[in-house]
Amino acid sequence: MKDSALTRKDLTARIACELETDLHSLLSGKYADAIRHLLEERGVVAFRELHLSDEQQLTFTKTLGITPQKYEVTKITMDPLENPNANYIRGAFFWHIDGTMLDVPCFASIMSSRRLSESGGQTEFANTYAAYDDLPESEKLELEGLKVVHMFEAAQRYVQPEPSFAELSKWQEHKPNTLPLVWKHRSGRKSLVLGSTASYVEGMDLQKGWALLTRLRDWATQPRFVYRHEWRVGDLVIWDNTGTMHRALPYAMDSGRLMYRTQIAGDEPFA
Repeated sequence: MKDSALTRKDLTARIACELETDLHSLLSGKYADAIRHLLEERGVVAFRELHLSDEQQLTFTKTLGITPQKYEVTKITMDPLENPNANYIRGAFFWHIDGTMLDVPCFASIMSSRRLSESGGQTEFANTYAAYDDLPESEKLELEGLKVVHMFEAAQRYVQPEPSFAELSKWQEHKPNTLPLVWKHRSGRKSLVLGSTASYVEGMDLQKGWALLTRLRDWATQPRFVYRHEWRVGDLVIWDNTGTMHRALPYAMDSGRLMYRTQIAGDEPFA
């Protein structure tokens, strides 16, 4: 089989590109380095209607990096018969970064669409590198050194604002994690660490801290920093989890929407 060239089309000015090549080239890892480079440059890389099998998605994922064993394939669906943690997935409707309760988050996630809802269910991505870069220099200096306490509980309260004590106790099994507001990456780039798990700014008046986190979330999710993916069955989308936030747009809970997610392990701690 003759390999096809890798073609690229940028989808917005600041985030996301769409790639096209043949399946054999993708699964062989021929373009793995180029894809990783584009992922770090553009935040989101999309392929249209690849229709990968489970095995092919895992094979492709492993060409890009190490796959955490316990997260080889995760079904993202609201159907509790297919995903016993469906209640927690409701938090995906709010802006977040995966792995903020860990010291080292995953580098990237890869998601393929298997079934779609008749309406809604798009996924939005926000470039937190670009959002930081465009801040006024004076504000960048003010944000340097600030730390934010992230809590699983904070994210779950978006979905269930009045939990029972039993629910709250379960949430609080996840210990808080204090992270820098500005992530200084090994590459020299900087990004904002925000999202629904961000509970409060350490050492700051609560109201002022909440106002800051809300204002920065609004800033980072302006249209100029955001790409919205309109899913087709068989699409494959990869996002750099260390430099983007993401969220799903609302859809009917009984729609049967089903996505398969794999992940690439991270090797860079929040710093």
